[in-house]
Amino acid sequence: MSKIKIFSDKILNSLVLEALLPIYIIMMLYGWFFNKATFWKWFFYGIIFVVMAAVFDFWLRERKFKHIQGFLSDRELLLKLKKMHPTEFEEYIADLFLKLGYEAQAVGGSYDRGIDVIAEKDGIKHYIQCKKFITKKVTVGEIRDFYGAVTDHLAKGKGYFITTNKFTLEAEKFAEDKPIELIDGQKLIEYIHLVKKENDVLGSSSLGKCPKCGGNLIERKGKFGKFYGCSNYPKCRFTKKL
Repeated sequence: MSKIKIFSDKILNSLVLEALLPIYIIMMLYGWFFNKATFWKWFFYGIIFVVMAAVFDFWLRERKFKHIQGFLSDRELLLKLKKMHPTEFEEYIADLFLKLGYEAQAVGGSYDRGIDVIAEKDGIKHYIQCKKFITKKVTVGEIRDFYGAVTDHLAKGKGYFITTNKFTLEAEKFAEDKPIELIDGQKLIEYIHLVKKENDVLGSSSLGKCPKCGGNLIERKGKFGKFYGCSNYPKCRFTKKL
């Protein structure tokens, strides 16, 4: 799976940014100044490409998540996570938090000081660092650096440091009195099982299909009363009155 994702990333990044995008801009400029029909034609081509890329990305995420959850034992699941490419692991964690009800995005190298994922819920941002370690334990120095990176951002939120292995005793002690949750390999497996359990519950209580994305409609309760909402929230925000 990692090879498929890395290959698709190379296609999207190299071809779009280095070849297709400059050509697209040139054709748009040419059409704007010399041929309005050409301009609108390439404008709609761009929209179609963006939609197709979004659908392809969504398909890859869903395929990856279902593929990982298909393993029978916790040990096999953890080994699969450890074999992921670091970038793929960050995207998997972002997808995991999406399924836990957050609005999450993998930011990786585009962000500063080691923040790999930003997850937001109820208007509060949480900052996540991911370490795909096979045998190495997360040290107190790495936790200290992460805390220094997020401490100015944590007004009401918290930091999550997630690894596929374990933390040293010194690292655990350092985080005890700080707004940082340490998630080791075993605890990460528990989070994954929690998502699967919630999806099973949602599926069993389904009240039909969402006309927008095809997800399950379930009964929810908001500040204005009960309503039908999509099980793919926050990706899909379709609602319907009872």
